[in-house]
Amino acid sequence: MATDPDEFLEFATARSAQLFRTAWLLSGDWHLAEDLVQITLGKLYRSWKRVKAADSPDAYARTVLTRSYLSWRRRRSSTETAYGSIPEAAGRELDPALRMTLLKGLAQLSPKDRTVLVLRYWEDLSVEQTARQMGCSQGAVRNRTMRALERLRGVLGTDLQHLAAA
Repeated sequence: MATDPDEFLEFATARSAQLFRTAWLLSGDWHLAEDLVQITLGKLYRSWKRVKAADSPDAYARTVLTRSYLSWRRRRSSTETAYGSIPEAAGRELDPALRMTLLKGLAQLSPKDRTVLVLRYWEDLSVEQTARQMGCSQGAVRNRTMRALERLRGVLGTDLQHLAAA
């Protein structure tokens, strides 16, 4: 149990939006992203002493979130697919068509491919940090990144070239 609920509440309030963004990028599902953030915060609260003693509580939280997502994907119930459109993002987008095309492309990748691309390119983590959070070797991250980018290019086809030129 957390010894200082106020300290945990401050951390959770400050990091929830970032955790949600990462969870949504990983899952592509608004409601699942909310659930993943709640699961993550619950796990962090249970081991708050260890979390706050870590070198980087933010990295610790992101690791718990990533592993919770991958664990959820392995469960049998994860084959359910939500229908509907991707929620609109707040604020002005520089190129909404390109962003939507990339998000649709990410949604067509396997969970591990999507995870490695989100952590490496959206979260801007190093190969070492990504490997730690995914629980695999650095070589596996480099290999999966290369293959995931190839798959994403295959999924996007000529759409991305057309949008990037505009």
